[in-house]
Amino acid sequence: MRLRDLLRHIYVLIPVFDFRKHYWIGDEEVEKLLNHGEGWLENHPAKVLITRRYFNKLGRLTRLALDRLDNGEGGVETTMDAAEETTPDGIAAIMSAAAENETFPFRLNTLRLLAVLSELKAGGVHSVIDLGCGEGNLLQLLMKEKTVTAIAGTDVSLSALERAAEKLKLDRLGEEKKPTLFQSSLCYRDKRFKGYDAAAIVEVIEHLDEGRLPALAQVVFGGAAPRMVIVTTPNAEYNANYPGMEAGRFRHADHRFEWNRAQFRAWADAVAARYGYTVRYEDVGAWDEEKGSPTQMGVFTK
Repeated sequence: MRLRDLLRHIYVLIPVFDFRKHYWIGDEEVEKLLNHGEGWLENHPAKVLITRRYFNKLGRLTRLALDRLDNGEGGVETTMDAAEETTPDGIAAIMSAAAENETFPFRLNTLRLLAVLSELKAGGVHSVIDLGCGEGNLLQLLMKEKTVTAIAGTDVSLSALERAAEKLKLDRLGEEKKPTLFQSSLCYRDKRFKGYDAAAIVEVIEHLDEGRLPALAQVVFGGAAPRMVIVTTPNAEYNANYPGMEAGRFRHADHRFEWNRAQFRAWADAVAARYGYTVRYEDVGAWDEEKGSPTQMGVFTK
C-alpha cells in the first residue's frame, strides 16, 4: 500500500479506535469522511461500525454518510454535479431552499462554495486565486467554469496542497485548465498573489490570531488588490442552534476566534474604507430570525 493511502485509513480510524473527536463535529465531517474513505470505506466489512464511531454515534450524520456511501457518492465533486451544473438558476434555488430550512442534500460547506461561486460568476471574473484553498474544493468547481481561464490556490499547509493536487488530478491535466498551486502565508507579501480578478478567502480568517488580521488586510487588499475579494467566516451567534455546543465554544479546535455579525461587519467596513473597496454582506445557510445564518459572507468590490 502507498503511504498516502495508508494515512487516509489512519485519519479515519484514529477517532474510531479512540471513540471520540476532540473538537466540534459538524456537517463538514461528512465530506471529510467521504473524501478520506473514498475507494475503501464503501466496501469495508465494518463500514457501519466505522462510520458510527467516527461520528460519536451522532445518528443524523451517521445516516447521511452511510446513505451517500451506499449510493456510491464521494466528496464534494459528486455533490456539486447535482447542482444543475452550478447554473445561476440552480444555485439560486439551492440557496433559497437552504434559507427556508427545506430538506435537501446540500451541506453547509457545499452551500458556502456555491455562494462564493455565484458571486464570482455574477462579478464576471476570469481569473481567481483561492487564498487558503485547503484540499481544493473551490478550485474543483472553478475548473468547470468555461469563463474562468486562470485559477490558483495557495495554502500555508503543504500537506493540504498535496491532497488538493491529488483530488484535482493535476498529474492528468493539460496546461490549459491546470490550476497553479503554491505554498504561502496570507500574512506576508507574495508577488504571486497579484494579477487575479478575484480572491476568495473561505473560512480562513478565524484560523488566524486576531492580531494578524491587519497584516492579512495589507497583503490582500493593499498589496494584491484584486477588484473583488470574497470573505466567509462563521457567525458566532448561530452556534447556539447547534445541540450540545457549550456557550463560548468554537466550531473547530483550530479557530482562534469566531465573530458575531456586528464584529465581522465592523472589521470588513474598516478594511473596505482603508483600501478603497465597497462591501456587501450575504448570509449562507439556514436563516434564524434572531441569530442569522451559520456563515456570514462579505463581498468586497474595488
